[in-house]
Amino acid sequence: MRYFLIFGLLFFTASCINNGKIRMDDFKQGKFKTVLDDKETVSFATRNDSIQIEDFNGIKDTFNIKWLDQFEYVLTKRAPKTLLDSTPFYVKITSVKQDSYSFNAYYKGSNFKQKGKAYKLE
Repeated sequence: MRYFLIFGLLFFTASCINNGKIRMDDFKQGKFKTVLDDKETVSFATRNDSIQIEDFNGIKDTFNIKWLDQFEYVLTKRAPKTLLDSTPFYVKITSVKQDSYSFNAYYKGSNFKQKGKAYKLE
């Protein structure tokens, strides 16, 4: 009985430690709210491992998403209508909290840069 109690306490302690750990895979799918640093630009997205559907001011766009590593991914529009739409958009995660991450983003070959924060809603 004593060993069962010790094992139970060890198991409980180990499971509590894992619950506090941030898993980057948790950000690869789900529903997100993105707020840019200007605090006025807000969009909502639903993401799985390979597709992101984004809603910005009532306009929905679908992107292919390719993860380069745990902290960087590339978005490309599935049905581009302009040259800018066909340009890959790189997102680099710069810091992570339990249910959000900060990022820097840019179009490939451009000096245009954005900073913001993504909050996981689900």
